Amino acid sequence: MQNKDACTSIMVGKKASLDGANYIARNEDRVKAIEPKRFLVKPAVKGRHETYVSPYNKVTVALPEEGMRYTSTPTLDQTAGPNEEDGINEANVAASFTESVYANDRVLAYDPYVKNGLAEDSLCTLVLPYIHSAREGVEYTGKLIAELGSAEGNGMQFADADDIWYMEVVTGHQWVAVRIPDDCYAVTPNQVAIEDIDFDDPDNYMWADGIQEFVEEHQLNPDHDRWDFRHIFGTSTQKDRHYNTPRTWFAQRYLSPNASLGQRPEDSEMPFIRKAEFKIANEDIQYVLKSHFNETPYDPMGDAPERKTYRAISLSRTAQSHILQVRNLNKYKTSIHWIELGVPAFNPYVPFFANADDTDESYRNVPEKMNLESAFWLNEALAEVVESHYQEFMEKDEDYQKELNEWARRKIAQVDKEAASLERQALTDYLTGQNHEIATHYNERTKALFFELLTEGCELSKMSFKMDPNL
Repeated sequence: MQNKDACTSIMVGKKASLDGANYIARNEDRVKAIEPKRFLVKPAVKGRHETYVSPYNKVTVALPEEGMRYTSTPTLDQTAGPNEEDGINEANVAASFTESVYANDRVLAYDPYVKNGLAEDSLCTLVLPYIHSAREGVEYTGKLIAELGSAEGNGMQFADADDIWYMEVVTGHQWVAVRIPDDCYAVTPNQVAIEDIDFDDPDNYMWADGIQEFVEEHQLNPDHDRWDFRHIFGTSTQKDRHYNTPRTWFAQRYLSPNASLGQRPEDSEMPFIRKAEFKIANEDIQYVLKSHFNETPYDPMGDAPERKTYRAISLSRTAQSHILQVRNLNKYKTSIHWIELGVPAFNPYVPFFANADDTDESYRNVPEKMNLESAFWLNEALAEVVESHYQEFMEKDEDYQKELNEWARRKIAQVDKEAASLERQALTDYLTGQNHEIATHYNERTKALFFELLTEGCELSKMSFKMDPNL
């Protein structure tokens, strides 16, 4: 199976973040420039007797009788599977599926992918409604892999208010997972990222049964004195150094400016996990996911000869980007599912409270063809207009994003204050209503900028010639 996504993931521990929340985030990059996405709340189920069959590869799973409510971002076209990708469930557990990763031919020779095994299209649907902690997310997924096998290489993020776990499934049945330390962050860009595994520390590492024996039996460890998952199972190719490692380089250059001194875009041994040199804000995560090697010669929006040397983080083929802000349930009542539709460089992240019963119609209903009442199409249209006159429009676009981030912080603080006295369904109803207000505000502000720039663009046409003042 070939992975459909090529993404960039970021995880930030609660002691590394500015607000004490755990964060997992990812750009969902697709092959096509237009891949319409919806934002839904899937309801809880009880007493169900159903079997799930993937439209993509026919993997077949008997579904549990009960499942929790959760947010998700499925594709509009369901013929290749639900591809729900990410969400937060009512147990306050967040997950993001998946960061496509690739194993080397040595390991795949002995444990090839399973054609009708678990693939990205099904993972969110088959895991998120049934897990009550980040650790359980790894355990639950590991059991499915043992039973069904994996159809492709995938990296998965799980977070609750206490922990963040990152899991890499790289062959048909082999996987490991690592707990991200609370005072650290991690970045991964489409290649096997996890490094040394301590098999004497099951509190911070998990792994597939028999993985040590598998590696030893087939003589797969290239190192003399360590068990480095990246070295054993991963790749280090020209494609990695032009497509993948530059994204880690740029993110660490921003988040660890001192520790990353001397790193180069094509370095193959940049660490997966780093200690944060400053407390990382939501806006910092946004900056990295929105970046296109800004202020470097490698910026594709610049004019330097090197501008197309490396694959940037923000792409025109990003179907959606998300930041899952997992806040302490007792203190804050709910976590926040930030959604960006369009091109991350040009469009804002919109905060939605995860403890909700539904989503706004502009996010829930997405027509097949462009319609500005749809948040997906509205943001795609804005991104196209901004990029078409990048030098002229980028400053106004950045001001608009900054203004909405400021508004979002004020709005979240206000909602937290009002929600403090609410419980159970009253709280859910209140937050659902607030989500509708948030969607309306962002849509109206986006339309205003879109029409303003579209009007200004009429003055920038190359089909003009000044000679007669009456022309």
